[in-house]
Amino acid sequence: MNLIWAGMIVVGVVFAAFNGTLGSMGTAAIDGAKEAVTLAVAMAGVMSLWTGIMEIAKASGLLSAMTKRLRPVIRWLFPGIPEEDSANEEIAVNVVANIFGLGSAATPAGLKAMKSLARLNNYSQTASVEMCTFLILNISSLQLLPVTVIAYRSQYGSVNPTAIVGPAIAATAVSTAVAVVFCKIMSKKLRK
Repeated sequence: MNLIWAGMIVVGVVFAAFNGTLGSMGTAAIDGAKEAVTLAVAMAGVMSLWTGIMEIAKASGLLSAMTKRLRPVIRWLFPGIPEEDSANEEIAVNVVANIFGLGSAATPAGLKAMKSLARLNNYSQTASVEMCTFLILNISSLQLLPVTVIAYRSQYGSVNPTAIVGPAIAATAVSTAVAVVFCKIMSKKLRK
């Protein structure tokens, strides 16, 4: 990947040199760097807010209640995980965080869940059906509140940053439904 990025930079510099726009390219690079820092600070604030709300939900027991409600769905999606294994709760926490659009808060639970799934798979070099299912569900990521996209839209001056909520719910619901169907079909084939 580093070679691809380096290649694109070299091609851009050579192209700018031949077209006499090397100065404009340098200015654009500096402006882009400033914009990246501004965006990173704005995103850090938004993520801090929502990660804090996630911690409050955890401390108040709301997160625990939500993970209990998700238990039947988790059992159906991951039948190979023993009922009382910690992976069930870690997966549920990850799913809840993703549903609320808190990718940064979902990552630690996702990493813990994948470690638990690796343990259940005897640390094999080949991913288990449950590991593949978890990864695919994590990628499809049903979201009710796309916090990151709303923050981007707000940062860049959108008149209505939350206008993306409806389309995001529809798109992620479809992607998650397709992911679930795909995982179930593939797990039946692999378990035979």
